[in-house]
Amino acid sequence: MNSVVADSTIHVQERRLRFNRQEWSGAFGDLGTDLPLIVGMILASGLDAASVLTLFGIMQIGTALYYRLPMPVQPLKAMAALVIAQKLPPGVLYGGGLAIGVCMLVLSLSGVLSWIHRVVPKPVIRGIQCGLGLQLAGIALKDYVQMDGATGLWIAGAGLMATIFLIGRKRIPAAVVLVTIGAIYALIFKMDTGSMAGAIGFHLPTLREPTGADVWTGFLLLAIPQIPLSIANSVLATKQMVTDLFPARKLSIQQIGLTYSAMNLISPFLGGVPTCHGSGGMAGHYVFGGRTGGSVVIYGSLYVVLGLFFGPGFEAAVQIFPLPILGILLLFEALALIALLRDQSADSFHFVLAALVGLIACSVPYGYLAGLVIGMAVYHIGRKGWTQLGRDAHGSLR
Repeated sequence: MNSVVADSTIHVQERRLRFNRQEWSGAFGDLGTDLPLIVGMILASGLDAASVLTLFGIMQIGTALYYRLPMPVQPLKAMAALVIAQKLPPGVLYGGGLAIGVCMLVLSLSGVLSWIHRVVPKPVIRGIQCGLGLQLAGIALKDYVQMDGATGLWIAGAGLMATIFLIGRKRIPAAVVLVTIGAIYALIFKMDTGSMAGAIGFHLPTLREPTGADVWTGFLLLAIPQIPLSIANSVLATKQMVTDLFPARKLSIQQIGLTYSAMNLISPFLGGVPTCHGSGGMAGHYVFGGRTGGSVVIYGSLYVVLGLFFGPGFEAAVQIFPLPILGILLLFEALALIALLRDQSADSFHFVLAALVGLIACSVPYGYLAGLVIGMAVYHIGRKGWTQLGRDAHGSLR
């Protein structure tokens, strides 16, 4: 596992795209995060599946071609959770996406994002990544792996053992094997060929025009809760992930913020859901073999094909795919994020601080904002006290 998650001796120094077996495996590494959120928003708000899928895929491909790295696009998690829970109408979702696109554009061009990056220490960023990993692991184990009852547990167990055995083996991509297991199970036990055949056809995205009221409501209901998570995970943690895995690539915080903004300034007008970059997505692609933007191009192309030709039947198709398999994919993405804590283990204060931020991020309301603020305060105020505590404890043991 360690050699796959972040092998510091193997980094991509080139900018060409590759489409080998490992890139195909990496292409499925983020499926467990994206698919449930996309499906949930389509069903909760009555979104046009063809528009959502096509735009989501196009944003993946555009990001891959620009960065030439396995930096995928993900649905905005806080927004998705609110939309699914409250069944908000499509206009509010599109308005929220446009609002956060404008906010991120202002933060990027004004230099505020770059300033935040300078003042937030690495242990706090690691804590945010850990918190996201813990959240994803909880979703994987509670919401996905336990679906489909005893049969689902057997499928998850088989997927887990296959992944442990295959991960890191270049000849047999683990994620492709996992998805194949899920597809075979669905075909044998759940497929209704009649309903699926009627869903095939060509469907273009539908043009939208968010109103001023939609943008304002979306800003209040969706953008404000999302901004702290986006700054922490989509921008700061993603920048740190690029530094960890691809040290030869020098990306700026402003670059990441501007591409984040551009996606959300375009998608709402074509019926797409709000999207971001994310350290978890990059970890997912990387841990299953993605080393160039090729894995993201493959991943995005699959969504484009689904949207253009199978949009109306997408909900039915997803519902027959076994969620326990998605849970195993999501679990390994989560473990890749949590494992990043190990580079803080040499300094006990940094390690404890990162763990504290992670626990806050995944367990309290507005946890990423709270973790960011509390973590910075503890970092700048608590170091002296921690050092003195260590000295006192050492003295008492002598």
